[in-house]
Amino acid sequence: MILLEANNRIIEDTLTVKIKHALSSQKQNDQELDTRTRSITVADFDGVIYRVSNPESDKSKINISISLKFYKELEKHGSDKVLKREYGNYLVQPDDGFDVTIQIDLNNIPNDWEALVKKIGLLKRNCFAAVFEKYFDFQEAGEEGNAQAVVHYRDDETMYVEAKADRVTVIFSTIFKDADDIILGKVFMQEFKEGRKASATAPQVLFSNKEPPMGLKDTAARTGEGVGYITFVLFPRHTNRETRDNTIDLIHLFRNYLHYHLKCSKAYIHSRMRAKTSDFLKVLNRAKIDDENNKKKPSYIGKQPFL
Repeated sequence: MILLEANNRIIEDTLTVKIKHALSSQKQNDQELDTRTRSITVADFDGVIYRVSNPESDKSKINISISLKFYKELEKHGSDKVLKREYGNYLVQPDDGFDVTIQIDLNNIPNDWEALVKKIGLLKRNCFAAVFEKYFDFQEAGEEGNAQAVVHYRDDETMYVEAKADRVTVIFSTIFKDADDIILGKVFMQEFKEGRKASATAPQVLFSNKEPPMGLKDTAARTGEGVGYITFVLFPRHTNRETRDNTIDLIHLFRNYLHYHLKCSKAYIHSRMRAKTSDFLKVLNRAKIDDENNKKKPSYIGKQPFL
């Protein structure tokens, strides 16, 4: 299976090109930096929008802004603190219509700019990280009874995070638009269960269809046809400070990871079906019986017999 990248490659590549161009201009003592408009809009998973642009008329600076429909919910769990820790003074007042903006001054590029670019490529991931870090800390401290985190990361889909003394439970609700997706989804979830048998360190994974799990009983969780719930039970070996970064990288993209592989599986099945159908048509064409009236008569028929 293919793991989706936690970073946004387009943002990283765009910034790398612009910064290299600025450094090259500075080495050549070229006082005129590239003044072309750097306004680029990039879509990401979960309805997230990035924009790379110049602030007002200042072409020597680049703003990288992100818009998340659910940012207010992340903000309640300390996303501002996490972003301040990761980006420090690069954070500026968000552009209109966006939730977070990072600014790079092309006249004052840091020596470790490549690391900065990689960190900016993880902007969406770092927004999500606040929720997980908060509840991982609750578990580490043995705190129980804290309110469950609810993040509506898509219009019809929700993520729930809850901490216990010995584990953190993460539940994703997702919508399967086709009946085929439900069947394939069950197959994928079964593979995750089998994976835990092969590796004792893997988290426990549970899957329920139509009805929410017990952890969401007496809540407003959706029910009905096409609604699925995937539950991850994360233990201290997944949430400790040495491994939590990797856990966050993987789990915050799980919904997209699942649906990506469902679409790939359906595309593969369809391609195999088309190939097999083509083979069957070739066999039928070879077995076709020629029409008796269209058979070519021997050349001697109708000629006068020899005397």
